[in-house]
Amino acid sequence: MLSYRHAFHAGNFADVLKHSVLIYVLDYMARKDKGYSYIDTHSGAGMYALQDDYAQKTGEYKDGIGKLYQSSDLPEILNEYISLISSLNNNKSLEIYPGSPGIAKELLRRQDFAHLFELHKSDFELLEELCQRWKKSRVYKSDGYNGLLEQLPPPTRRGVVLMDPPFELKEDYVKSVKTIIQAYRKFSTGTYLLWYPVVKRSYIEAMEEQFVSSNVRNVIQLEYCQKQDSDEYGMTGTGLFIVNPPWQLLGESDNLLTTMKEKLGNKHSSYTARQLIDE
Repeated sequence: MLSYRHAFHAGNFADVLKHSVLIYVLDYMARKDKGYSYIDTHSGAGMYALQDDYAQKTGEYKDGIGKLYQSSDLPEILNEYISLISSLNNNKSLEIYPGSPGIAKELLRRQDFAHLFELHKSDFELLEELCQRWKKSRVYKSDGYNGLLEQLPPPTRRGVVLMDPPFELKEDYVKSVKTIIQAYRKFSTGTYLLWYPVVKRSYIEAMEEQFVSSNVRNVIQLEYCQKQDSDEYGMTGTGLFIVNPPWQLLGESDNLLTTMKEKLGNKHSSYTARQLIDE
């Protein structure tokens, strides 16, 4: 379909969860000098102007990053997230929001390499422009599911994968997990982050069952729901399946999710942080 544009949703509550965890994972990978590969299967444009027509039309960022940007007494995992975004805005008012490639560009080192996939023509062109002087990156206008499998295992045997499909098609729920399982067979020590929207609970339950019935080990699940599950149209929550997470992430995520509920949520908001599959 290729109609999805993340510019409408940049900086919303789903991005708060996804990007704060991504920053935590990339910081963790940098604790070792040895380089690693970062693979982003659905990259988007990479950087978003919150004052443009897309972001202003929905205003979703106002109930996400907008409520946290000037907050104090945040847990460390959110402090690192806010600090990176603040630096991109020159420590001034919030005007720019990074997508996952923009975050990776800030955090990857000379010894690390990024593989970025995007099929949407306009977003691909914007992504290419963002990465023009980023020598240790490569942008592909091709399918990220297949592209991921072609890049595994990475040369250094160290890698982080972010899979962030638009879920325009319900088949993406099954396909995304299936691809992670295939990738795990090729590279079982990599860290995989699979983002998902909560639109229909049965889709998420099917994803959980796929993972549990596979050979994939050490999976945690983080989920934040702004509203109660509903049969009505629209995203009520957001979550991440994380394969081979940093060992302290599950504990840190409780602070993250508690703060999201407190700062962004309401009496109907809820969260879950659990070990879905043991090591």
